[in-house]
Amino acid sequence: MSTIEDVAKLAGLSRTTVSRVINNHPYVSDDKKKRVLLAMNTLGFVPNSAARRLRNQKTETIAVLVPRVTNPFFSKLIESLEMAASEYNYKLIICQTRYSSEKELEYLQLLSTKQVDGIILCSLQNDWGKIEPFLQHGPIVLCNEYTEEAEIPTVKFNQIEGAYTATKHLLEQGHRRLLFCSGSEESMVVQHRKRGFLRAVAEYKQQVEYIEFLENAYEIEDGRNIFHKITSMKKSPTAVFAGGDEVAAGIISEAKRHQWNVPEQLAIVGFDNQLLSEITEPTITTVCQPVDKMANKVIELMIEKIHTKRYRQKEVHEFDLELKIKGSTMNTVMMLA
Repeated sequence: MSTIEDVAKLAGLSRTTVSRVINNHPYVSDDKKKRVLLAMNTLGFVPNSAARRLRNQKTETIAVLVPRVTNPFFSKLIESLEMAASEYNYKLIICQTRYSSEKELEYLQLLSTKQVDGIILCSLQNDWGKIEPFLQHGPIVLCNEYTEEAEIPTVKFNQIEGAYTATKHLLEQGHRRLLFCSGSEESMVVQHRKRGFLRAVAEYKQQVEYIEFLENAYEIEDGRNIFHKITSMKKSPTAVFAGGDEVAAGIISEAKRHQWNVPEQLAIVGFDNQLLSEITEPTITTVCQPVDKMANKVIELMIEKIHTKRYRQKEVHEFDLELKIKGSTMNTVMMLA
């Protein structure tokens, strides 16, 4: 069994510094914290006080790691997870990573120090190899995010089919110059949506003039910036796959401010079917994700793993999506096949 001296040696720091990190001392640099946490993770080290506490007990608490609590999709997901967890008399701790790989690893320590019974990962900022060692301490369930390497329960949406149907809808409206906006290309969610987008484009390849791609679009302000990029293009796109309702709302807001007509001059498709999509003018055509169903399945799997202690079992549960066609493209409703 590893000791605090082993951690100090691997981290290249003093035993005192390691102790300060373990005890959340305020005067320790971020660099030293990262080195200590990495060493603890590598060695599977659990502080004695935490190991003694709750060694054979349950906290009846689950940590949920999300990138942004201000994103309405994740806010809704957290609410649904909390309601599902309460049915089992479990509480949630909400941890915001802000897309930081370091913060993600810090929060995973909640599992190794026995402060929570399990962790729900709603995004992935680290390679799976850095996360896998935490399974020796308890269950991890992937929610919304996906990676082939993970030998754990995963609950996700059919992003490929959702993006395909949304893009096909734009193409069926006669659009031939398309812009695809997304978050980080490292995300499997983004990669799957891009695959669906390209599949639809391939079916219309004889008619499509060109496609463009923009990354790191997450918020309303990003949408506003995207509109200005559109106006600076030699031949601007006539339709945008925004990848999120916040981004779509930002594009619409800025387009209206510059007297552009949506959808006549620029059609826009969002994602998530947030409340925001109903209050913009025009309303946003968007892909609806069944968040409640996802949350119920995630909690069901988490409770099962906590009880059975079988943490390394790969199982993938996938839900279909629904395209809600509204004012930013036209007015009707179409279901995914």
